[in-house]
Formats: sequence, structure tokens, C-alpha cells
Amino acid sequence: MRVLKKQDPALLKKHNLSSLRALFLAGEPLDEPTASWISEGLGVPIIDNYWQTESGWPILTLANAVERQKPRFGSPGVPMYGYKVKLLHESTGEELTQPNEKGVVCIEGPTPPGFMQTVWRDDARYLKTYWQSVPGKMVYSTFDWGIRDADGYYFILGRTDDVINVAGHRLGTREIEESISGHPLVAEVAVVGVADPLKGQVAMAFAVLKDASVVGDLQASMRVEGEIMKRVDGDLGAVARPARVRFVTVLPKTRSGKMLRRAIQAVCEGRDPGDLTTLDDPSALEQIKQRVA
Repeated sequence: MRVLKKQDPALLKKHNLSSLRALFLAGEPLDEPTASWISEGLGVPIIDNYWQTESGWPILTLANAVERQKPRFGSPGVPMYGYKVKLLHESTGEELTQPNEKGVVCIEGPTPPGFMQTVWRDDARYLKTYWQSVPGKMVYSTFDWGIRDADGYYFILGRTDDVINVAGHRLGTREIEESISGHPLVAEVAVVGVADPLKGQVAMAFAVLKDASVVGDLQASMRVEGEIMKRVDGDLGAVARPARVRFVTVLPKTRSGKMLRRAIQAVCEGRDPGDLTTLDDPSALEQIKQRVA
């Protein structure tokens, strides 16, 4: 969807889509601007699915064939049958029950059919990694941040290990990405934390624009970068403002569409990005290298 977002939305209206009842999505969390864009273009319900390889099937979504519920942009929905989902405080393990409190998305056992049972030949590792990471609790951790609104809809804010520590402030990369993707010229974006001798880490953003000509125009790119900085400042505060927003024509992803943020971070810090066998387009990471050189 983010790749298509670069195109003119009028193209969606050129074909007969009357047989399309809904659009079901999975992979990465669906940000609100992208969800709004595709919903307006297609005119059908946009149903996001939040799940993991470990879960075997969706943890959060909307089972409209069972009970019709209206999608909310930016939210995959509510817990599916068989899942007892909770938000827990990362340090104390306390359950967060008030609307819009940020916590770790966890699942209380027992888990439903299809869920992972162990790590191959290493039961102890399975328990330690997945079930004992939250202090004082025996719960399955998804290792994702989330919030829950007053009506029970969950919003995923990114991985717990994708937190940037900027001068003592802990910021989720997903929150910064969501703000940047709301800029009308941005098609897709990736934000990573990069080591900084003064602040500990700073946010570095790489964005694909709908108009690729801006990338080669220094004056235009500086203007758009300034607009994005101002937007993040207004949405999240000055501390969340990226150190730089660099523009590329493609972002590094796996063949299944997952963003390789760890590889981006490694390149920014001058480290070996490691195993890149799943990288779909090698030129994407090369662009990152050129931008930070």
C-alpha cells in the first residue's frame, strides 16, 4: 500500500472494483494516513491484521463475518477469539487499564490452537524469551508497544527494541514514522535510532516521496525536509524531531515487504548490516549508504 501511495489515486477509479468487498492487510502496522488514503480510493472496509509468525493467525483484527465492526484507521482492531490480550507496564508488569496508556502488548495463557509451543529443542529458551520477559508475570510478550482506546481498539506503536533514547527521552520509531507519513508528499518512511555522542541516540528518517523529482532538487528537498521537521515538532515535540530526513526512491525491504530497519541503522552507524539474503532490492541499501556518506 505504501508503494502504491506514490501513484495518483485517480488510477484506482479507472477500473471496475464492484466485486471487491473489503481489503485485508497484514505485514507491518498500517499507519493512519495510508489507511485513510486507500480507503478513500477503494471505498470498501480496510481490515488490518496484527499477528506474528509465532501466533499462527491474527491476534488483533475485525472478524466482520462473525460480528460486524467499523474499522478505525491506524488500528488493526480488537483481540480475536482465544486471545486474552493485555497491556502491561514494561518495568513493573502492572496491567494498564485506562484508555491510551502505552504498554507492552502481552497475551495471557493458555494460547489458542496454532500458537507456537516451544523453541526447537530448547524449552528453557522459549520460556525465558517469550514468557518471562515482563517482571513478575508469566505472560507471552509480543515485544510490541501498544495503546487501547476507550472502545477496546488496539493501536500498535512498534517494537519494544525499536525505542530511541534521545537525551533521556524514550521515543518509539513508529510514532515518528506515523507523523512523517502524514505529510502530503510522503509515500513511505523508515525511522531508526543512530548513536550520537551527545544525546545517546538521534532519530534518522529516510523517506520516499510521491514526486521523485524532489530527490534531485536540493532546494526543494530542503524545503520538504523543513516541513517534515515542523510537522514532527508539532505532533510529538522537539525531542522527537529527526536529526535529518533523507530522501530516497526506495527503502530496503525483504521480499515479503518487511522493512529492514536494522540494516538501515547499521549503515548509518558504519557497521556491517549482516545477513541480507532476504533483501528484495540491493540498490535500496546502496542509496542509504550514499545519503549518509
